[in-house]
Amino acid sequence: MVSNVGNRRYVFSAVWPLTCGNAVPIRCGRKNFVIEPDSLSLYASDPVAALRRIAFLMERRLEDTYKVQAFRKAASAILPLPIDEIHRRVADGTLTQIAGVGASTAAVVTQAVEGLVPDRLLAAEAKYGGPLATNGGAVLEALRGDLHSHSDWSDGGSPIQEMAMTALELGREYLALTDHSPRLRVANGLSAERLRKQLDIVDAINTHMDGFTLLKGIEVDILDDGTLDQSTEMLDLLDVRVASVHSKLAMDKTAMTKRMLAAVTTTRMNVLGHCTGRLVGGGRGRRPESQFDAKAVFDACAEHGVAVEINSRPERRDPPTRLLEMARDAGCLFSIDSDAHAPGQLDFPQLGCERAEAAGIAPERIVNTWPMEELLAWANPVR
Repeated sequence: MVSNVGNRRYVFSAVWPLTCGNAVPIRCGRKNFVIEPDSLSLYASDPVAALRRIAFLMERRLEDTYKVQAFRKAASAILPLPIDEIHRRVADGTLTQIAGVGASTAAVVTQAVEGLVPDRLLAAEAKYGGPLATNGGAVLEALRGDLHSHSDWSDGGSPIQEMAMTALELGREYLALTDHSPRLRVANGLSAERLRKQLDIVDAINTHMDGFTLLKGIEVDILDDGTLDQSTEMLDLLDVRVASVHSKLAMDKTAMTKRMLAAVTTTRMNVLGHCTGRLVGGGRGRRPESQFDAKAVFDACAEHGVAVEINSRPERRDPPTRLLEMARDAGCLFSIDSDAHAPGQLDFPQLGCERAEAAGIAPERIVNTWPMEELLAWANPVR
C-alpha cells in the first residue's frame, strides 16, 4: 500500500512477509504482488510499516488488546509527521514526547529510521508469523471478500479506515463492515442515527479505495421473537446483513428453534452468524452450544437462500463439524468470515477455509467467493 503523507512516501503494508533475497512473487488472496529487493528492507526503512506489522502479527494470534494498541497508536501518531521531524526526534531522543509513543514503540521507530529491522519485529515474526492453517489453500484462493467485521464504532479496536486498508492489503476485493445493533449495549451497538452516520463514512472511504469496496453491513441481533434489532428502513439501506443470537443463549431448544426459524424465514437477513454461540477457548473461557433443531434451521436457510456462516475465529469454530456437515447436506450456502475485531484478525479466514475444505464444501457454495455484483444481487433480490 503506497501513500503520500506530507513530504514522505510510505509503503506501509502490514501483511507483506518479512523475507530476504531477490525479487519475490507472493500472492495475497486473489492478488499477485512482486516484492523487489529494495522493498525487502521495507521494515528497515519505514517505522509506520514496522509498527503496523507488529500489531498485525499480534492481533492474528489474539494477543492482549492493550499491548497491541501501543503499536497502533504509535503508528497513527507518527504517520502525519514529516520524515525530517522524525529523524530529528530520533537524534535528540524526544520521540516519547509525541502523544501515543512510548519507550518500546520509540525503540521500533529508532531502529527503522537507522536502517535496521527492529528487534521487536524480528521477535514478533518468530513468535506470531507463519500460516494460521495447514490446509484449505484452494478455498482461500477462491475467497474474494469477508462479510463480518467490526470497527471501533462498536466493539472493534481499530478505525474503519484501518480495517479497510488491511483487507485490501490481504487481497480482498470487498469487506462488509458489520458493527453491532443497538440492543447489544455491552458492544456499543449502533443506533439508527449512528448507523446512518457510519454509512456516510463508508461512502467517503470508498471514494479513496482503488480495486476494493467497503460494503455497508450490520451484525444485527436476532431478538427473542425472531425479529431483528434494527428497523426495516435501515436494513434496506445496507448491502449485507449478518444476523446472530447474542442474548439468552441458554434458551429452551424449542423456543430457540422458533426464534431462529422466524429470523431465517421472515426477515431480510443474509447470513446466519455463529449459529451455536459456543466458545471453545481463549480469553473469554468456554461456553456450550445453544440448543436448537439444527436440521430444521438449516433446511430453512437452504430454502430461503440464507448463508450459514463458517465463523473463523479460533475461539468459536462455529458451527461445530457435525453441524457444518449437516448444513452441507441440507444444501446450504456458506459465508467464511473473520468476525474480525482488529485488523490482524482479518487473516482468520485461513482457518475457516481449512474447515470448509475438510467438510468437502465446494467453493461455488461459498457466497464470498462470488464476484461482488453477484453477491449483492443475492443479498438484495428485487422484491
